[in-house]
Amino acid sequence: MEKTLLIVEDEKSIMDILSFNLKREGYKTIEAMDGEKGLELARSDNPDLILLDVMLPKLDGFEVCRKLRQEGATTPVIMLTAREEETDKVLGLELGADDYITKPFSMRELLARIKANIRRSRMDEAVSGPRRDGDVITAGDLRIDLSRLEVLKKGKPIDLTQREFELIRFLASSPNKVFSREELMEKVWNYDYYGDIRTVDVTVRRLREKVEDNPADPRYIVTRRGAGYMFTEA
Repeated sequence: MEKTLLIVEDEKSIMDILSFNLKREGYKTIEAMDGEKGLELARSDNPDLILLDVMLPKLDGFEVCRKLRQEGATTPVIMLTAREEETDKVLGLELGADDYITKPFSMRELLARIKANIRRSRMDEAVSGPRRDGDVITAGDLRIDLSRLEVLKKGKPIDLTQREFELIRFLASSPNKVFSREELMEKVWNYDYYGDIRTVDVTVRRLREKVEDNPADPRYIVTRRGAGYMFTEA
C-alpha cells in the first residue's frame, strides 16, 4: 500500500526537492509551508510519517509536535533542523519526536530513516494487540508491561515517549547484556546503517531522568564505559 508522507517545510526549494525525491521512491506526499497548516493536515489526512521542520511560520515544529502528542497521535515524526544545538534535539525528543536530522542531509540518509521509522511503527502496531501472559518485566520498583506499552514506577505510570519505551523494552528484554550504541541504533531505531549515535545518548539521558531515583547514579540503565548500555535487574 502506498505510504503518505506529510512534509511541513517553509523553504520552497527544500520542499520541492523533498517532494520530488519522495514521489520518485513511491511515496505520496502532502505539503504544508507553515505550522498551522501542517497541524491541520496531520489531523485530517492521517499520514504514515511527518517530516517536520523546526523553524516554521505561525507555529514552530516543536509546538506542532507537542500538540499532536497531547492529542494522542502516534504518527512517526522526524524533525528537520538547521541547528546543531543539543538542546533543540533534546527538546524535540522530549516532546515526542521519533528522530531528527540536521540540514544539510543526503536523500539517501533521509530515505533510510523514513523507511526505518515506518517499519518500526508497523512493528509497534503488531505488538499492541490482546494481552498475553509473560508480557510483564519487573525489576525493582519498575514494571514494564510489553503488551500495554507502559512502564510503572512504584505503581504509577511514567510518561514516556514512544522511543523511550522502545529503548527500555529492548534493554530490559535482555537484562545484564551490554549493547553498543551502534547496536541500539540498529535494533531500536531500525537503522541499517550507523546514524548519529548521539541520539542514543540523548534518549538514554531523558529515560534515566524518568525512571531512575538518581539519574547521575543509575540503578537500571547502566553505562559500561567504552562498550555501551545495559539494563540491570537490581
